[in-house]
Amino acid sequence: MLCLSNLRRDHAPLLLIDAASRNVQVGVFAADGVSRWSTQEAEAGVAIFRCIEKLGVNLDRIRGFVFCEGPGSTLGIRTSAMAIRTWQNLAPRPAFAYGSLALLAHALGRPDVTIIADARRSSWHAQKLGHPLRRLLAEELKGPLVTPRHFRTWSPEPAGTTVHDYAVEHLIETTKELSLFRPIESPDAFLHHEPSFVMWSPTIHRAPVSSTREG
Repeated sequence: MLCLSNLRRDHAPLLLIDAASRNVQVGVFAADGVSRWSTQEAEAGVAIFRCIEKLGVNLDRIRGFVFCEGPGSTLGIRTSAMAIRTWQNLAPRPAFAYGSLALLAHALGRPDVTIIADARRSSWHAQKLGHPLRRLLAEELKGPLVTPRHFRTWSPEPAGTTVHDYAVEHLIETTKELSLFRPIESPDAFLHHEPSFVMWSPTIHRAPVSSTREG
């Protein structure tokens, strides 16, 4: 795991994309440590490129990518991951992933708080400082609960949940010396478990055989 300061030192200009929430956030880090940010509330495939255009980013000059792998908007995260893979195919450059809930948990710095995001099917992604990300049912969530602002929800938030701003520019700056980023060869959305598949053997459909014969 690496910290942002190391990534800035070794890979600037560095492009960061976070499409976990309804507000797509893009930042570019120069070699001198200066960063510039843009936010767009739109479909990720549109918002990402609007942000890049607004920032005046020359993608040919970018030497590394940072992206949020989730939890959050699966479509937004996969869109950003696909864009990064495309740019890597055009010119090989390293990519680094971080978790949205881990970022907020470390920025808050409160071990007693659980950061949650809707995981559908009446379950929640749950992250506590110093613990791995888990997927829990609503009734399994304990203690103070915080959810990032502008994250999509399909179920009612558990009682007493507090909403906290998910402004990546400030969260990243707060945690820049913490090892929250991991190198990743093929950017994609975070999954708790890899999908499993069952082998299917095709058979020819035949009419059922009668148990008795006529005549």
